[in-house]
Amino acid sequence: MSPILRRVSIGLVAASIAGVVLLKGCPQPVAGYAFGIAAGVGFAVLLPPRKNAYIESVMAAGSFGFPLWGIANFALFPALAGRFMSAGFASAQEQISDLFSWVIFCVVFGLLAQVGSDCLDSTWGNKPLESPVPRAALRHILILGGGFAGMKTAEELEERLSGDSSVSITLVSETNALLFTPMLAEVAGSSLEPSHISPPLRTSLYSTQVVRGSVTSIDLENRVVVVDGTGHKDSAHELKYDQLVLALGAVSNYLGMTNVEKSAFNFKTLFDAIRIRNHVIEMFERADKESDPQIRNRLLTFVVAGGGFAGVELAGALNDFAHGILADYRNLAKEELQIILVHSRDRILPELSEGLAQYALKKMAERGVVFRLKTRLADAGPGTVFLSDGSIAADTLIWTAGTAPSPLLKDLPLDTDKRGAVIVNSAFEVPGHLGVWAIGDCAVVTDARTGKICPPTAQFAIREAAVLARNIQAFLEGRPTEPFHFDSLGSLCVIGHQTACAEISVPFARSKSFRFSGLLAWGIWRGVYLMKLPGLERKLRVLMAWTLELFFPRDSVQTIDLNER
Repeated sequence: MSPILRRVSIGLVAASIAGVVLLKGCPQPVAGYAFGIAAGVGFAVLLPPRKNAYIESVMAAGSFGFPLWGIANFALFPALAGRFMSAGFASAQEQISDLFSWVIFCVVFGLLAQVGSDCLDSTWGNKPLESPVPRAALRHILILGGGFAGMKTAEELEERLSGDSSVSITLVSETNALLFTPMLAEVAGSSLEPSHISPPLRTSLYSTQVVRGSVTSIDLENRVVVVDGTGHKDSAHELKYDQLVLALGAVSNYLGMTNVEKSAFNFKTLFDAIRIRNHVIEMFERADKESDPQIRNRLLTFVVAGGGFAGVELAGALNDFAHGILADYRNLAKEELQIILVHSRDRILPELSEGLAQYALKKMAERGVVFRLKTRLADAGPGTVFLSDGSIAADTLIWTAGTAPSPLLKDLPLDTDKRGAVIVNSAFEVPGHLGVWAIGDCAVVTDARTGKICPPTAQFAIREAAVLARNIQAFLEGRPTEPFHFDSLGSLCVIGHQTACAEISVPFARSKSFRFSGLLAWGIWRGVYLMKLPGLERKLRVLMAWTLELFFPRDSVQTIDLNER
């Protein structure tokens, strides 16, 4: 049985059993039952259970209950009744009961899906090779990069090659944890603690050797990678490989603006988010004892460059955080605080539809965020940010406006595009270099069906990693590789204060999508990303932090000293 057919069968059976028992009391049982089965099949196909991971599967599925309830009770059922986006036909008590039913349905489904997956895998799962293959010597797989692409590749390879003891997998990462970037803005905005969104790589990868260090050079001819573990000269060591996966990600691209690079805060790593959070607190501390109103205004002005997902989510999070802690500083007035977002285009969030982008701008503006559209960042200096149409007196500039592939790729004899990303074929193979593969932000990946360049997002990186793992297995077994194709599932963007924008694509109808905004979209955002966050412990920690945030103010304690940058 093929893996896809196996997953569809698991989802269909598990959702059917759970739905018969738990969804009979929903407002429209037939529609609810059909929706539950469709959601179960989609869940099983897109997020298949890992072997014997019962608690993780139950928690992952259970966290999806809230968005399913929101879609069903606020969109699907009202639409069928001719009252779209209205839940007025049900009382608050009935809504809570329905929410409880959907959550329990997802929990039961997760348990049944895990049982079914383990039973079917024991019968039709991948079997170890019974005889050597022509390329049996090519057995050491070295993955460079511990982001979504690299970590998921290692995870998939572990699962697919678990029966072959001749294969070894090594993952090189600059940190010992996976950074869950969709929640990075919440760390900067003090909604989550840094460790909550950083599950250790070693707890997710069971047979992969994880090497923490920075890659200093790659020798494609001799198949050797030099890794610097601690920064000392004597810490560098060589790693030989047979198969090499380039998943090095991207770095900030300041477009040649040296002063901006020196003055601005980066927003790519966990340390960047921590520095931004603590810097905001430091600015409040300085402003609170400053008597000069001009200096105080400059200290309380925070400029974010870039109107994509990262910039908008960060601006929204900082706006909530800054207004939340303002009450603790009695010498400061609300009017002195400014969060300014600078964007070169005529609208923010170009990844979303124009309607949702306008909604996000309107809501954020109502909450105090100032937008400077069709304006480019030109330069920066001490206390001043220079724009194409003027300047802003500000001591804080955060850069989210541009990225570039890892600079390590510049020294390699590989074909790259104008950004410096490695050009690969539809199976992720680097032309002219047998056994070298590239995916994620550092590669130019073309969809085999549409011919379009795949966007450098976590959603695509995870799917690319799954196909790459299958292709590496096929290469080792002497079978043909498969081309990559994936239809985006949509986009989610949280804009602050329990508000978000969601654009969910309809399966098998790429031109159609559901669009949500406001509290419902915020619930979907939190449910989806809580489900995707690796590790049961992290899910529980994030869920507890989000719950406490509903009743208590955000923490404003500095964890590092920022008197000097």
